[in-house]
Amino acid sequence: MTPATRHDPDLPAERPTGQAMLRGARGRCPACGEGRLFTRYLKVADDCPACHEALHHQRADDGPAYLTILIVSHLGAPILLASFIAWRPSAMTMILSFGLGAIVLSLAMLPVIKGGMVGLQWARRMHGFGDEGAHA
Repeated sequence: MTPATRHDPDLPAERPTGQAMLRGARGRCPACGEGRLFTRYLKVADDCPACHEALHHQRADDGPAYLTILIVSHLGAPILLASFIAWRPSAMTMILSFGLGAIVLSLAMLPVIKGGMVGLQWARRMHGFGDEGAHA
């Protein structure tokens, strides 16, 4: 978008992507930052309780799970190797400790990544977030 067309009243207002993603990652509405994004662990609210922005358009699907697996495995692999070289724990100790660590880290990161992805979709007007009826 050029600076000349940025002030065109027919164009919808820009939505700050970084701010929307941070709000979503904190579990807040990407539009206002006040209302809760999730009604349950990973269930996105249909509408923001504070600003009534429609959130049912989101299509995060499997993206957050893939990113979570990618991040957790890239964090865990070097730590697993370093701890094995440093302390030489038994195989069962490694399986239990790193298995539990991967589960806990994945469960903690999944709503954060999903919220960020919903924020990205909202900011970029993807999957129906740019419709005329939506709040800007």
